[in-house]
Amino acid sequence: MTRAVVWFRRDLSLGDNEAFARGSSFDDVACAWVLEPTLLHHAGPYRRRFLLSAVRALADEITLRGGSLTILAGPAVDAIPRFAARIGADEVAWNGDVSAYAQWRDTAVEQALSRHAISSSVTWGTLVHAPGSVLTASGSVPRVFKRFYDLWSVLPLEHATAQGTASFVHCEGDGVLPVDESGPLDASEGAARARLQQFLRVIDDYDELRDRPDRDGTSRLSADLRFGTICPSRVASIVGNATSGRRAFVRQLAWRDWYAHLFCERPDLATTSQNPAYDTLRWRNDRDEIDAWREGRTGYPIVDAAMRELAATGWLHNRLRMVVASFLVKDLLVDWRIGEQHFRRLLVDGDVAQNAGNWQWSAGTGPDAAPYFRIMNPITQGRRHDPNGDYVRAWLPELATLRGANVHAPFELGPLELASAGIILGVNYPAPIVEHSAARVRALAAYQSARRPAGIADEPA
Repeated sequence: MTRAVVWFRRDLSLGDNEAFARGSSFDDVACAWVLEPTLLHHAGPYRRRFLLSAVRALADEITLRGGSLTILAGPAVDAIPRFAARIGADEVAWNGDVSAYAQWRDTAVEQALSRHAISSSVTWGTLVHAPGSVLTASGSVPRVFKRFYDLWSVLPLEHATAQGTASFVHCEGDGVLPVDESGPLDASEGAARARLQQFLRVIDDYDELRDRPDRDGTSRLSADLRFGTICPSRVASIVGNATSGRRAFVRQLAWRDWYAHLFCERPDLATTSQNPAYDTLRWRNDRDEIDAWREGRTGYPIVDAAMRELAATGWLHNRLRMVVASFLVKDLLVDWRIGEQHFRRLLVDGDVAQNAGNWQWSAGTGPDAAPYFRIMNPITQGRRHDPNGDYVRAWLPELATLRGANVHAPFELGPLELASAGIILGVNYPAPIVEHSAARVRALAAYQSARRPAGIADEPA
């Protein structure tokens, strides 16, 4: 008789789960999830709720199949080897992860298992293509996304491994799943697949609608992909490339893979600029301005609406993530790491590689990042992507009386127009905390000052 343990982490489903497929090929299989209090604490309220809901849904699915999910008290470096040894497992299977902590933890678990003569099997079902599969001739991950995408897009999509017929092992655990309120989304595998089917109704317009926060044009699958309630290769296969909208969406999955591959190679990208010259940049880090940004009190409606939605829901449209990141880093000259940590805590889909990668892109400090001189104008962004102001009015009720695009710049209106709308800047809606054009000049000077000592030639502004 052979026995395996499947260690569930950020792959909280059975369908298309490569680690579960591997474990189910043994004679019997035990399913385990480790309760790590430190990780739950750092997750923030929205991600914690989604995670715990997904674990409960996974436990229910395993129960329907005749098994049980064993909850173990962390840390995993102790819990998994001890559990596997206790039940006489021959192998522990899991899907890999790329953060610095995950790489350290997984190596420590592998080493501990080997001391018990228990083998390890690591698969990558949480990505479309595994780290190490997209490399330059020199054996490194491409630092330019287009080069990565060109290589990534011609790789064949792997079909999910057929699941075996292992019998489930019922084991007592020493952990207790916390009782927590449900999140705003159903976190089950079935709900994730339903969200994909809903998105397929509008996906052909994705390349036109994806930048419109006032329209329902995105997949809302980010949390499902983060916690593996749906498999990214399944999504890529179902979406396909028949239209420009479908190709544009699959390209986003490639961006997700790219950041994961980069972080697998360089997990310090969560804290270190890809371009070390920018680590000398003189950030202002004004505490009052940071608080105004976090709380949606900057005086720029598109920024404030976005930050209030983030605080209230744990989710934010990708275009708005770029807008508020640019505002914090460029208009306020705040270190991108401060924004990244705030986002990582609040976002229901918060993920180290994706979050830090995108913040470095916005800051102009990462691999193939936006040029440092690309500074988003929050007024222009609001008018372009929320042309009627519907999104802003939904999150800033104090501006609801302003019609159309006027809502994006109330400070440009005359006193009579403001008075007729019942708005008093600085009283019931803040005046801008910075003047954008002046802040842009200040940011360019700071970036250029950091670049010159490193001998980097300036691109034209």
